[in-house]
Amino acid sequence: MQKLYEEVENKNIVKNDLVDLTIGESLKIKAYPLSVLKKDDAFFFIGKENYDKFLFVISAGKENGLLNEFEGELIDAGKDVTVKKCNLSTKNRKAVQKIFPHTVPVVLGLCNSFGCGDRLGVANAGHIRAIKQSSFRPILAQQSIRELTRTNRTPDDVMDAAVWAVLQEGYKDGFGSDADHLKTFEDIDLMLNAGFTMFTFDPSEHVDNEADNYSEDQLKQKLNEIDWSGLQDTSADAAKRYVDMTFNISERLSLTIKESDFLRAYAKYGNAIAHIKKMYDYLASKADKDTFEIEVSVDETESVTSPFEHFFFANELNRLGVKYVSLAPRFIGDFEKGIDYKGDLNLFKTEYEKHLDITKYFGSYKISLHSGSDKFSAYRVIGSLKGAYTHVKTAGTSYLEALRVVAAKEPALFRDILDFCRDLYETEKRSYHVSADINKVKPANQYSDTELIELFNQNDARQVLHVTFGKVLTEKDSSGQFLFKDKIMKCLVENEETHYEFLEKHFLKHLECFK
Repeated sequence: MQKLYEEVENKNIVKNDLVDLTIGESLKIKAYPLSVLKKDDAFFFIGKENYDKFLFVISAGKENGLLNEFEGELIDAGKDVTVKKCNLSTKNRKAVQKIFPHTVPVVLGLCNSFGCGDRLGVANAGHIRAIKQSSFRPILAQQSIRELTRTNRTPDDVMDAAVWAVLQEGYKDGFGSDADHLKTFEDIDLMLNAGFTMFTFDPSEHVDNEADNYSEDQLKQKLNEIDWSGLQDTSADAAKRYVDMTFNISERLSLTIKESDFLRAYAKYGNAIAHIKKMYDYLASKADKDTFEIEVSVDETESVTSPFEHFFFANELNRLGVKYVSLAPRFIGDFEKGIDYKGDLNLFKTEYEKHLDITKYFGSYKISLHSGSDKFSAYRVIGSLKGAYTHVKTAGTSYLEALRVVAAKEPALFRDILDFCRDLYETEKRSYHVSADINKVKPANQYSDTELIELFNQNDARQVLHVTFGKVLTEKDSSGQFLFKDKIMKCLVENEETHYEFLEKHFLKHLECFK
């Protein structure tokens, strides 16, 4: 073990292909070499028996206090060597985190970061292999309350998967954890208790999407419905800050605020800002300020966030003392789920530059792009612009890569999944921003095995598969057995390296857009 540990520490091993280890006199274990760690006289690594993974703790002698920190099966390997085989459980994850600081998620702060949502809990190793080849820092534990509900997972499940992947891949450069799309105090408590460090507040239920269409009289009436106490403000004081004021943001962007702009911004976002302030104050009362960071999301709204509305939103958060690391506006064009950006890229660039200028004006946060899966053309535009920080958030694209593995390795299973998704699409699409035409996705028996794989390059099929993930992963038959989840997981476990290769290739395609 010592020799393998030194090889890893000296970076003489760069690929994480399983190796055969002989422990003591006769115990043989397959190990991920990059996972080998040492603390005092004990070695730790992730090993595999058949298709099952375990944490192995090896100690010379019979007594070692570290062994007692873990739940598992003691194995006498002879030669005065003790081995403990431990399940990859939440309790054992927490024990690892007490010993090895690099397995604890951190506050990433102002840097280019990439969110890698993992709905199945087996994708993060592939994410890490891609992110190590980029300048981005990863957010590995990332899940929204909506996704947790649809997949029947817990925050600890998400954190467990991320930490075990970090250990398996020997990743020591720091990773973040995103409690995504939080709407209530209960949401905050749930994710905080699992050790999450980034909290994305989603005030969409407090945004008035009709504000863009109101007359001036209607807007004035709406001003009476604003939570002014929550904003620690009055309408008169707010008007003094904005109406007929000019803000010189940059050489190319100057904002002169008319009364109608002021009224519309408050009607649209005033109550949302008050809600975010309440969420922030609640979180700050529960955790030390240097142990968390905040993202504010206004992307899941129907109307585009104008440059003034972005400025207004950021300015008001700053006035209220809300410290945030990133903000996700609703951009011009369409950021639909699972496919490339739809819209005029020249116009997108022009508008994005204005949003960048606003972040530079305040100098304290990065722009976040949600529904970030596969937005390659938009990312190439963003990658060409320098001088600001970006956060990208993905989730569905990793799930689609898992299904791509199923299509490649078990086409019969994938055919069943495809037909199941076709039947559900019209119902499941209601809570997503998608435009797939179900008529362009044929019944599965009309595709050859090769054509099944090609479906992952077709927008309609990608979205049909994307939005139905919840039912695919939770539906059970009459006997209480999962229809598909266990079969999908078995396929991914048995074809682990193929899964990682697909993920690495696909995420590098995202990351290379920013070079």
